[in-house]
Amino acid sequence: MSRANYGDADAPNREIRLLKNPDGQWTARDLEIGVSAQSETREGALANLDDVVTAVEDDGGHEPTDEELQELGVDPETARSQDDELPDVLR
Repeated sequence: MSRANYGDADAPNREIRLLKNPDGQWTARDLEIGVSAQSETREGALANLDDVVTAVEDDGGHEPTDEELQELGVDPETARSQDDELPDVLR
């Protein structure tokens, strides 16, 4: 399979699997990069997948600000002082 142009949702060689889950949700999966997204609708799942692919390919996102961490109930000083080891449940 040839490499997809991830930044272009309409690229002709972009292979996507679309599944309806038992709970009625839809899952869209980009088979080349191995990312998935869900929504209540097919269109929503595809739109969410486009957002995920863009974030992965364009190195989207940013390090959270202190204000964003506080909104999530996380102390910024504690969050930044932790080491990079995975928790036991993820090892």
